[in-house]
Amino acid sequence: MRTRTEREMYDLIISFAEQDERIRGVLLNGSRVNPNIKKDIFQDYDIVYLVTDVESFKDEKYILSHFGEVMIMQKPEDKIWPPSEGDGRYIYLMQFIDGNRIDMTITNINKVEEQIEDSLTKVLLDKDNIIPELPPANEGSYLETKPTKKLYEDCCNEFIWGLGSHIPKTIWRKELPLLKTLIDIVLRQPLIQMFKWSIGIKTNYKCSIGKGGKHLENLLEPELWNEYKNTYVDYEYDNIWESLFVFYELFVKTARYVGETYDFKFPEEECERALEFLKHVRGLPKDAESIF
Repeated sequence: MRTRTEREMYDLIISFAEQDERIRGVLLNGSRVNPNIKKDIFQDYDIVYLVTDVESFKDEKYILSHFGEVMIMQKPEDKIWPPSEGDGRYIYLMQFIDGNRIDMTITNINKVEEQIEDSLTKVLLDKDNIIPELPPANEGSYLETKPTKKLYEDCCNEFIWGLGSHIPKTIWRKELPLLKTLIDIVLRQPLIQMFKWSIGIKTNYKCSIGKGGKHLENLLEPELWNEYKNTYVDYEYDNIWESLFVFYELFVKTARYVGETYDFKFPEEECERALEFLKHVRGLPKDAESIF
């Protein structure tokens, strides 16, 4: 089997629009227009077709007859789990047999202004010359902004509450699925947010950490990245316990730096109390009848 080339894929995308009068414009967004992303063989084609009638494009046979054989497909607007956004768009997520993937959004031409709000957008076709001229694609829509005092305090509170309340009881009970979920929500998310601000300070808020923090390895100092990797551990409880203290050290170190930069007060005492309680719970026997 041969993977269709980039040129062939673009020809397919454009020819589909050229031969259908209902399609008035084509936009490309995502990684393929991001000047800061290194191209690779797995990049999707994130396409927006601006049309006169969305409803008429819900015929998947019409779509697939042009784009080829799919290995698997999703139509998010037809799903009840997870629920669709219900914003008038219709979406085809198509993974083709040849390895290419197209994420196709069909939306009304009247919503063109909404579509071009994304700074990673390039016009591929404009039949009526109605799409406003766009600046060169950039990551502007995805860059972090400076924290307010309230945002900083809330982020600290979320981490400390998780460390001192959610996590201790869950790990003592050995509720592994819940524990793993909570770690990613109440510890990892606040830590990544603090990383965003820390990196923003050092780069003047001109770098994005990417979806899910995928660029953190390149943006964190090597020693911080090596520490952060130790927060990803297996199902062994001793290893999970050790990772919790790595989370703590990383968060405190990063939050102090951000706080000092913006003259925000880091809640030292509250954080220390949460840590001491966590340590105490680690020493509790499995059959403990009282916390203290």
